[in-house]
Amino acid sequence: MSPVSHREGMRIYNRLRVLRAERGLSRVALAALVEVHPQTIGAIERGDYFPSLDLAFRLSDVFELPVEAIFNREPFAPLSAQLYNKQAGS
Repeated sequence: MSPVSHREGMRIYNRLRVLRAERGLSRVALAALVEVHPQTIGAIERGDYFPSLDLAFRLSDVFELPVEAIFNREPFAPLSAQLYNKQAGS
């Protein structure tokens, strides 16, 4: 898997660390579920690596959330938690 380079103004924000914590998943456990190296999960969480579309969908499946509840071009506001909590409760 090769990293996708960052373009100015094209940052992708994510909620992986929060979602993992809510579900009690370690990086190692999440990595095993989506079949990547644990360092890949860490790099995504730090914003050093953009996931492929396939990996984004695999993460979406694990958390049972739409991709946009995990990844977004805009920073997640504290109230945005309502989006993924509402989706998870559906």
